[in-house]
Amino acid sequence: ELSIVEGLGERKQALASGKIDGMATALDVQVSLAASEIPVQVVWLLDDSYGGDGILVKKGINSVKDLKGKQVAFEVGSTSHMLALQALKQGGLTEKDVQVVQMSAGDAGAAFAAGKVDAAVTWEPWLSKGAQANGKVLLTTKDLSGIIVDTVSFKEDVIKNRPKDVKAFVKAMGEAMTYWKEHEKEANEIMAKGLNIDVKEFEGTVTGLKFFSKEDNEKLFGTESAKGSIYQSTENAISFYKDQKLLKTEPKAEDVINPSFQ
Repeated sequence: ELSIVEGLGERKQALASGKIDGMATALDVQVSLAASEIPVQVVWLLDDSYGGDGILVKKGINSVKDLKGKQVAFEVGSTSHMLALQALKQGGLTEKDVQVVQMSAGDAGAAFAAGKVDAAVTWEPWLSKGAQANGKVLLTTKDLSGIIVDTVSFKEDVIKNRPKDVKAFVKAMGEAMTYWKEHEKEANEIMAKGLNIDVKEFEGTVTGLKFFSKEDNEKLFGTESAKGSIYQSTENAISFYKDQKLLKTEPKAEDVINPSFQ
């Protein structure tokens, strides 16, 4: 049963209160959940952002350095925050050098398109909409790849008490990815309908992501004796949030990643 909840705070609340059993979100958010004492474990890797997330800026802002003193909209404590900090670091700036405007990624994109902020950290389709309406894309995850990996996690008690259901979910995801490759047009129509957008808009969004198959998941999770690269990505997210002093406790990658369903 799918529940569409965009705001990160609302999603965390729904998870903590038991209204939902699991969540599809970026890996670093899963880390922040574990650190805020909502024990979750990642069981499936969806995709790696490759141009699907980025920073919109008004015309006249030509580099990250030009963001100094400007209003930058993003959701604090989220993946967008991590992307913003990484980008600012590349330009020799810190969060203190800009005016942070707190809002969800979708709201940030809409605010930028309406001319209310100087810059916004958001995702597609807002990157394209914002660029057409009021500016340009300064950089995307094509420039900073490997930072945003989308994942699916379930709460630890769900994994413990309903392992067959979790295993069935992972199996279904593998089969869905195979079906998509074999029946792309039909699958795109199904997914566009589910997202309540037209097929062209969906296909435009897909180009900014690298989707992971069952085989990709097996490789990225690895084995007990030879752990895959997802563990290093998790460590990177832990280190990043630790440096920003955004973690209450410091989880281990092994606490967040559960390869047993592969």
